[in-house]
Amino acid sequence: MKLTSYTNYAMRSLQLAALKAPELVRIDDVAKIHNLSRPHIMKIVHELGKAGYIETVRGRNGGFRLARLPQEIVVGDVVRMTEGPLDVVECFNPKTNTCPLIGICILSRKMQEATAAFMAVLDDLTIADIAANRGQLMERIAPLETPRLEKAAR
Repeated sequence: MKLTSYTNYAMRSLQLAALKAPELVRIDDVAKIHNLSRPHIMKIVHELGKAGYIETVRGRNGGFRLARLPQEIVVGDVVRMTEGPLDVVECFNPKTNTCPLIGICILSRKMQEATAAFMAVLDDLTIADIAANRGQLMERIAPLETPRLEKAAR
């Protein structure tokens, strides 16, 4: 299984919001920490906001924060939102399937089992879990953040 970078950075954005709570997280910080373009993070934050995972504050001192408690945000739910259907193989989707073995293929059934097991692990994981080692995470990202004073001077 390989998830898209979009999903990865959605998780990283939620993780950072959990680490910084109750402070606002700036899009610029997420972009700088993860070496991404600002528009890419803006798109992710917008989608997370529409889904009710974060709330955004507009303006010069704006940013975003979690809209729910981190223990209420299930990683599997976020993955489903950002990835859409996890059609690991063509035969998972009956509308686009061209395989003549559909319905009798053991490989297809096992791939479905594997995908379900993968998602079961993510369904047992919350944003609180991925932010639980807060001290280590903050220590690692602190040198990568843009200080607010530096930002205000521009």
